[in-house]
Amino acid sequence: MERKSIDEEKTRLPSGAAVLRSDLTEALFRALFEEWANTGYAAISLERVAARAGAGKAAIYRRWPAKRDFASEAIETVGLGLSAFPDHGSLMADVTAYLMATRRILRHRLARRILPDLFAERMRSGDLAPVLERLTAARRGQGVDLLDRAITRGEIRAGLDRELALDLIPGALYWRLINRGKPVTVADLQRQAAAIFAALQAC
Repeated sequence: MERKSIDEEKTRLPSGAAVLRSDLTEALFRALFEEWANTGYAAISLERVAARAGAGKAAIYRRWPAKRDFASEAIETVGLGLSAFPDHGSLMADVTAYLMATRRILRHRLARRILPDLFAERMRSGDLAPVLERLTAARRGQGVDLLDRAITRGEIRAGLDRELALDLIPGALYWRLINRGKPVTVADLQRQAAAIFAALQAC
């Protein structure tokens, strides 16, 4: 009996140790994004976020010391999961696929309301600037890979203006969907891809 007690003691969690359940963490992320879409970042209530997730406010503070850290990890967890972008065989196919993937993100009911506020918040307080810079770098890294493949294939020149090219690729889509709130059909995307293809060859 004594041996069993010792073994049980070895596997017992320290008194007061918090088990951070991954399913609750995911629920808190979802609740944060719902609250953010409804109120904007500055007005987020952590009490309401916790209630949405079916938890207490302590569940948030056990994981993150402040709203900034909570929001940053939520954004990074979702955003960096969107970074993979395979080779589609040609510049035109790559640009079209990139626009399709970006449209899917921008059409999401929460993303289309959170993204403009996220960029505005960076200008207001700078709280979320570090995570936004990391996400921007990851997305532009996809664009760099796309350009490098096209250069290797001989579709565009090696000396093109990369910064201009990287701005061109998502620019029209973001402007139409987010700034103007207009729908973008597959035919619209194909026309945008053709225009971007021509522009990249001229950069």
